[in-house]
Amino acid sequence: MNSDKSSSAAHPVTVRETRHILGLSGGKDSAALAIYLKQQDRAKRIEYFFCDTGAELPEVYEYLDRLEDYLDKPIVRLSSGRDFDHHLKRFNNFLPAPHARWCTRVMKLEPLEAYVGDDPCVSYIGIRADEQRGGYISHKPNIKAAYPFVEDGIVRADVFRILEDTVGVPEYYRWRSRSGCYFCFFQRRDEWLGLADNHEELFERAKQYEKIDPQTGKRFTWVQGATLDEVLAQRDQIERTAAANRKNDGVATWQNAMLDDDERTCLICTL
Repeated sequence: MNSDKSSSAAHPVTVRETRHILGLSGGKDSAALAIYLKQQDRAKRIEYFFCDTGAELPEVYEYLDRLEDYLDKPIVRLSSGRDFDHHLKRFNNFLPAPHARWCTRVMKLEPLEAYVGDDPCVSYIGIRADEQRGGYISHKPNIKAAYPFVEDGIVRADVFRILEDTVGVPEYYRWRSRSGCYFCFFQRRDEWLGLADNHEELFERAKQYEKIDPQTGKRFTWVQGATLDEVLAQRDQIERTAAANRKNDGVATWQNAMLDDDERTCLICTL
């Protein structure tokens, strides 16, 4: 018996401390959650991170800097180590799409999971109490999700109040309903028009990725059924439809005009 005890003492079992992480996308909900947890004095152990594709809007980078100052903690910038063009070649120049979201997996999820490794981890997710979407950004068993907004009954109006009282609302919400890459294929057509109006150079860059197969005539475009040039040509119709939708929804402010990303989008990109 004494020998067993000595052996156990000589080789103690290492218990790794649980890490607490919060991913920031540059969007309203994750930013508000970081601020909320700080205000609740629940942020001391939290590590903040941002998965940088290198194709984010300039407003996103500016907002992250502002948020970092408020949190008084570094936001770790994670990266796949390669730019979008490199990964595009890996996938035979097939643009990412809702049914083939390789960009999220390779440029967001894999860097996150490498950062966490096998450490036990709690990841705080900015899903609100007034949302009807579930899911999680990782299936690794050592990463567990926590939803403070859901637990505390925080809804959309609360999120805007938290932001307006502190760091403000991201500028791009004036014309876009989501964070993420400037060429995100989940953008609505009116949001592509917003990109053209606010970042013409990025719109032109996105156009360069679109291709038409000369042999089959198959088109590889960001928008289903239309090239970005065709979206521009449809501006009047798109803007009338968007205005009608806002009117039908009884929208009074641009904040309320934002439609929440549906369950098809990835939480790590949009929250």
